[in-house]
Amino acid sequence: MSKSNTAMSLRGVILWCVWLCLLQVSLGAVRHYKFEVKYRYGEPDCEEKVVMGINGQFPCPTIRAKAGDTLHIAVTNKLVTEGTVIHWHGIRQYGTPWADGTASISQCAIAPGETFHYRFTVDKAGTYFYHGHYGMQRTAGLYGSLIVDLAKGKKEAFDYDGEFNLLLSDWWHKSSHEQQVALSSIPFRWINEPQSLLINGRGQHNCSLAANAMNTSLPQCKFRGNEECAPQIFHVHPNKTYRIRIASTTSLASLNLAIGNHKLVVVEADGNYVKPFTVDDIDIYSGETYSVLLTTNQDPKKNYWISVGVRGRKPNTPQGLTILNYKTISASIFPTSPPPITPQWDDYNHSKTFTHKIIARKGTRKPPQHYDRRLLLLNTQNLVDGNTKWAINNVSLVLPSTPYLGSIKFNVNGSFGTKSPPNTFSEDHDIYNPPLNPNSNIGSGVYMFQLNQVVDVILQNANVMKGQNSEIHPWHLHGHDFWVLGYGDGKFQQGDERKFNLKNPPLRNTAVIFPYGWTALRFKADNPGVWAFHCHIASHLYMGMGVIFAEGVLNVKRIPREAVACGLLKKVLINKKHN
Repeated sequence: MSKSNTAMSLRGVILWCVWLCLLQVSLGAVRHYKFEVKYRYGEPDCEEKVVMGINGQFPCPTIRAKAGDTLHIAVTNKLVTEGTVIHWHGIRQYGTPWADGTASISQCAIAPGETFHYRFTVDKAGTYFYHGHYGMQRTAGLYGSLIVDLAKGKKEAFDYDGEFNLLLSDWWHKSSHEQQVALSSIPFRWINEPQSLLINGRGQHNCSLAANAMNTSLPQCKFRGNEECAPQIFHVHPNKTYRIRIASTTSLASLNLAIGNHKLVVVEADGNYVKPFTVDDIDIYSGETYSVLLTTNQDPKKNYWISVGVRGRKPNTPQGLTILNYKTISASIFPTSPPPITPQWDDYNHSKTFTHKIIARKGTRKPPQHYDRRLLLLNTQNLVDGNTKWAINNVSLVLPSTPYLGSIKFNVNGSFGTKSPPNTFSEDHDIYNPPLNPNSNIGSGVYMFQLNQVVDVILQNANVMKGQNSEIHPWHLHGHDFWVLGYGDGKFQQGDERKFNLKNPPLRNTAVIFPYGWTALRFKADNPGVWAFHCHIASHLYMGMGVIFAEGVLNVKRIPREAVACGLLKKVLINKKHN
C-alpha cells in the first residue's frame, strides 16, 4: 500500500473514531441499576418500625446521571404480598410513557417476585426524585433522589463550589397499610399528623436535638451509636458558595426550611431555572424540588441549625433539625443560637409572598398566548356510599385494573369509564362553606386531548365537608412541565385572566392551590401517552383526588408487553402473540 493510501486510511479511521465519540456524547451513556424493593426493620427517628427500601437502603439509593443519558433500571418486587411500581418524578418520559411508573395508568403493577425493566432518557438537567406510586408505598419509605447533571461541556447558569442534597419527608409510626384501612373505614379515621420530619431519612422522635444546647421542654436526643437516626451533618468551608438541592417527598406535610443566620438564593424549581431571588427561608410542598445557593459568610467559629418545620396544617410534629458545620470547628459543637422559628402554620401571606417571587429566568421557553381548551377543576371533600373521599368536579377517581395506556392503544372496551369527566363545575357552588349536598360519584373517565393542543387548567379550592376550613393542595402533572400563569383568592372569574403572567411565568411540574383560592396552569399536550394529574398528598390521592389526561396515544410506539399485559389486556395480548 502506498504512503498516500496509508495516510488516507489512517485519516478515515481517525474520522470514524471521532464520529463514534461524538455519537456517544450526543446519545449519552446508558446507566444500569438493579433495584430490589422490600421491607425491613429500621429506625428512621430512633424508634424501630417496618420501613420500605431498595437494596436494603432507606432512603433508597441516589441515582445520578447526565442530561441525555439513558437509565435502565431493573426493579424486582420482593414484597411477597403486594405489587409495586416506581414513578420517576419530574422526568417527562418523551417516547417512553410506559416507563412513567404509575400503576393502572401507564403500566401494570409489578407482581411479587417479578422484574420490570424501566428504560428511559433523562433529557433535562435538574433536581428530581423517585418514589412508589402504588397504594401508599411512598408513605412507607419508597423514595430516593434522582439528580440529572448538565451534559458534558455545558455550563450552569450560576457558579458554586460544592453541593449537597436535602431529601425531606414525614414519618408515621402507623404503617401505610394501617393508614389505608383507616382512610377507607366507615366512620372515617384520619391518619393525623406525622410523628417526625426526616432529613435524608433521619429524624428524632420524642426528643430534641436542640435540647443538647438549648433549654427546651423535650429531653436530649441520645443516639447510643445509632447511625440510622443520628443527624447527617453537612460540612462546609468558610466563604464558599454551595448548591443545596432540596426535594420534598412528604406524604402530607407542607414544609418550611431555613438555615440559621444564612440567606438562601433560589435558582431552580422543579428542574427549571428561575430568576434568582434571596430569602431567609423557603416553603416547599410535597412534590416540589428546588436548588438554592448558600454562601458560608457567617462566623466560622460557630455551627448553625438547619431547620424544617410544618406549614399549612396546625403542627403536632416537632421541627426536623440537623447541623451546618463550618469545618474550621468540630462538628460536635452545637449551635449557640436556637433553631430558626418556623412561620406561623396558617400565615398564608408568607407562603404567597415566596411563591409569587418565582418567575422564569431569561431565556426560558414562553407559553403560547392563547389556549385551545380550558378545564376548571373544583377540589372538594365528599361522601361516596358513606366513605369520605376527595373529588374533582364531583367525581372521585377510581383506577381500573387494566392500565389506561394499553386500553386506549389497543382499543379495549369496558376497561374504564367512557363518559368524559366534567370540564367545569356549577357556578352556584359556594367555595366558602361546606357543600349543601356532600354526596359524590366515583369515576374512571379520561380527559382526551388532541396532540399539541394548548390546555389551560384552573384549579379551584373550596371548603371541606365539615366546619370552616380549606386545605392546601400541591398538584403534580406527569409527562409535562406547565407554566404557572397565576394565583388568586376566592372563586375564579373570567376577568381574572387579566392577572395572568404570560411574560415570564415559571415552568413547573408541581403547583400549589392556597385555601379558598385558585391557580391557573397552561401546558401543551405534546407528549403522547396517558398521564396522571393529582394532588401529591398521598392520602388525598388515595381518596380519589386526581384526574387522567390522554393525548396522541395511537402515536405511542413499542410498548413492552409486560407493561400492560394485565386485566382485560392479558387475554388480548396472549391471543395476539399466538396469532
